[in-house]
Amino acid sequence: MKLLPVLVLAALPFYCYAGSGCTLISQVINQAIDPQVSEDEYIANFSDYIPGEEAEEAIRQAKQCFLQQSDETLGNAQVMVDSIYDSEWCKQY
Repeated sequence: MKLLPVLVLAALPFYCYAGSGCTLISQVINQAIDPQVSEDEYIANFSDYIPGEEAEEAIRQAKQCFLQQSDETLGNAQVMVDSIYDSEWCKQY
């Protein structure tokens, strides 16, 4: 199950490169990584961006995947996110 978070995080440079901005995706990822944010709270915070029940279920599964990770793995995920945001691609936006 560690592959899903890696794939989600690997898509960040493309999102930033597309000019959509890194602020919203930063909030999404930071709350996904944060073990203090529950599934329900996470869904509530981003409900405006969830198009339907199938998407909501997929997001719940992704959040649950992060909740099951160790603190070390979550810390490594945060280091990867920080590296992406400090990359040349995101600095342009």
